[in-house]
Amino acid sequence: MRRMGRRGFVAGAAGTAAALGFGGGTAAHAGSGAAGRGEPDGGGRMRRRPQRTTEFRGMWLATVSNRDWPSRTGLTAEQQRAELVAHLDSAVARRLNAVVLQVRPTADALWPSSYEPWAQCLTGVQGRDPGWDPLGTAVEEAHARGLELHAWFNPYRVAHHTDPGRLTASHPARQHPDWVVPYGGKLYYNPGLPEVRAFVQEAMLDAVRRYALDGFHWDDYFYPYPVAGQSFADDDAYAWYGGDFPDKASWRRANIDLLVGETVQRLRALAPEAAFGISPFGVWRNAATDPLGSDTRAGVQTYDDLYADTRKWVREGWIDYVVPQLYWHLGNASADYEKLVAWWDAVARDSGCALYIGEALYKAGDPAQPAAWQDPRELSWHLDVASRYPSVGGHCFFAATEVTTDRIGAMATVVADHYPTKVRTPL
Repeated sequence: MRRMGRRGFVAGAAGTAAALGFGGGTAAHAGSGAAGRGEPDGGGRMRRRPQRTTEFRGMWLATVSNRDWPSRTGLTAEQQRAELVAHLDSAVARRLNAVVLQVRPTADALWPSSYEPWAQCLTGVQGRDPGWDPLGTAVEEAHARGLELHAWFNPYRVAHHTDPGRLTASHPARQHPDWVVPYGGKLYYNPGLPEVRAFVQEAMLDAVRRYALDGFHWDDYFYPYPVAGQSFADDDAYAWYGGDFPDKASWRRANIDLLVGETVQRLRALAPEAAFGISPFGVWRNAATDPLGSDTRAGVQTYDDLYADTRKWVREGWIDYVVPQLYWHLGNASADYEKLVAWWDAVARDSGCALYIGEALYKAGDPAQPAAWQDPRELSWHLDVASRYPSVGGHCFFAATEVTTDRIGAMATVVADHYPTKVRTPL
């Protein structure tokens, strides 16, 4: 992965962390258009960029609710392993070079964790030993195929229901019911509690201690996405810990900053060569909200709704790479793909943080999506557009099932147009 020197990064992160009190233990998608779809050559074809010698070509492999893998609960260990290997082989066949595997989907683990139960997605019963080590096997098999393995963790999501009694009896959320907030039909750990922040770091970093991971990855779930008519019940935590902040929103953002900053420092100490990456929702803020924001009119803004200041983490070099989820088509009226690529390119420039673009492969050929997504060339055009922006160092595709099934040939078109040979990930 391309990242700044470790010594410089750690010093910078430590300085920022000190300023924020880190380590103290205290207190989308409509419209159509053809804008920006590459430049025609003399014969009316798109001009492709020269082949890069290094480039991030990743795919997300989701396990939550058995989205990609395992295909269902209750498979034997041998069947689970065979499906996992098939996904890795599919990545190789598409000339990808990195797999981002979801290993902590709902406060449970795809490895023999010292802190949390075995993941429900494996056997159908949370806490039941699947009879093998999925993460250890994934690391070994990925490396044998020349693939990087980035472990994807969800820090605060506990369950896709609101009944703690459905969790295994030893689950930390049952042992500490005061840590948990029900919201929007789900259970979440409360990011405002220092003891929660310390625990989730320990739970995630347990995997780093055990395996030779190439990357440590979070997606867009920090505070939960807003649900109309509901409030996230953290008033007591705010009353106890938020006295130094002008409002609850500022306090919530500081909580997420603390999570990022503390984790960065601990990861650097444990595994200095493991890249720390985050794949946020693609809109930090709309320009109508903040002149530093993007020329978009998105209904969700990470800064205001998820309390994640993703722009700051990039600009101040806190993280090694960022993969904004730019899941809109070219010409989208509310959030145009090219306008967002241009915005993220400017944000990442000279930051020391690598920029890769998250691509919505899952939308290609989905009949529920707008007309642009019915064209198998849409994603290839995305790569054409992104190639004009110097900060963009690659792409990551959501998700593994679609990399294999490729409903309308969108992935095959990307490979034919842009991935003629294998390349390494950026250093």
